[in-house]
Amino acid sequence: MAFSRESALDVAKVLSESLPYIQRFAGKTLVIKYGGNAMTDETLQAGFARDIVLMKAIGINPIVVHGGGPQIGDLLAKLNIESKFINGMRVTDTATMDVVEMVLGGQVNKEIVNLICEAGGKAIGITGKDSRFIKAKKLFVKHQAEGMSTPEQVDIGHVGEVASVDTSFLKLFENSDLIPVIAPIGVDDQGNSYNINADLVAGKVAEAVGAEKLMLLTNISGVQDKQGKVLTGLSTAQVDALIADGTIYGGMLPKISCALSAVNSGVTSAHIIDGRVPHATLLEIFTDTGVGTLITNTKAGE
Repeated sequence: MAFSRESALDVAKVLSESLPYIQRFAGKTLVIKYGGNAMTDETLQAGFARDIVLMKAIGINPIVVHGGGPQIGDLLAKLNIESKFINGMRVTDTATMDVVEMVLGGQVNKEIVNLICEAGGKAIGITGKDSRFIKAKKLFVKHQAEGMSTPEQVDIGHVGEVASVDTSFLKLFENSDLIPVIAPIGVDDQGNSYNINADLVAGKVAEAVGAEKLMLLTNISGVQDKQGKVLTGLSTAQVDALIADGTIYGGMLPKISCALSAVNSGVTSAHIIDGRVPHATLLEIFTDTGVGTLITNTKAGE
């Protein structure tokens, strides 16, 4: 690609201005949850892979955690296995779990690994069952059907939450040129597999490894106030207030909960970023403006 002198100067300026960020984050671990449009649009896929390879090349340790709900639903439909949801959670019997493992641990995971390798990096695809580094426990959901006076706890099958993360396994990749790509499947002490929400896995991995940043890619521009304006920087206290007054609600709550838990457990910052923006991860790391909402545990006046 040929650059004009002006374009070349713009590139040089951007590279020069990124130096303080590179110096700040070199040697740090970043956990990135990859999903939404960034995972289905070919141009965004290629850009994301290049971003991850660049991070590794300049000394940052990226860990990628991915979802795959739509792909799971597509294969279940092709196999004539009905998808049933309770409170937004997929009921996962043994047959459904087999499909989940095929899609997450096989198809989607290896597609992402291939994208990173095509961009010049070296990626390795793993699930929480590898070395049993993600221990899981069964998740029960509360459900209150019409006519019930109180909610009941419902067993929705092979759906879990993170019980623990073996950081010694993930440390193996820090000083290597391998980029781990994690499918959100955990295992219990009896060897049973569990499908775990990818945001939750990303948050718990970030907490366990003491990540500098947790980055959650979404299909929205970030956390918004009641007028629809994106809130670019928030403390945990401000987030709590926005939840209390109903500004943050519905589908955003699980992501916010992961972010809050991470920064309250030692992760320096959590970012909910717009994955529809090309190179969103780099823009969030290497620019002051960013492309989403930054959450920190900084108190007012600090």
